[in-house]
Amino acid sequence: MREKLTTDLKEAMKAGNRQKVDALRLINAALKDKDIEARGAGKSLTEEDILALLQKMIKSRQESLDIYEKNNRPDLAEKERGEIAVISGYLPTQLDEAEAAEAVKAAIAETGAASIKDMGKVVAALKAKYTGRMDFAKASALVKAALSG
Repeated sequence: MREKLTTDLKEAMKAGNRQKVDALRLINAALKDKDIEARGAGKSLTEEDILALLQKMIKSRQESLDIYEKNNRPDLAEKERGEIAVISGYLPTQLDEAEAAEAVKAAIAETGAASIKDMGKVVAALKAKYTGRMDFAKASALVKAALSG
């Protein structure tokens, strides 16, 4: 993943694609921060950690995009859309609604969850299998609905 990011950054710089260069630099900076944080804890980043970081970056930009659109700032909103598009390109294909619902059912069956108290176990099982492929805010809502009744 890191090699692909570096290669893509070089290509974007050569092509003069300013928006992609900026987004890739943001990703690299976030990765370096995570590396430093992980080294302090005596760990190294896994592929799942990188995917989770990318998802977090997209979520942050989506929130900013919503704010910019509400406040009539199309220039800033367009910048956020571009960054979301670039970052999304490094994530695996996201599960659609039906696939996410099936994954939630399978995780509930796998963990033997019976009540809302078991929600943490189910979400942890989903994170272990679907990091980078699922929006866990939506998945949590699906788990909660399934376990509530």
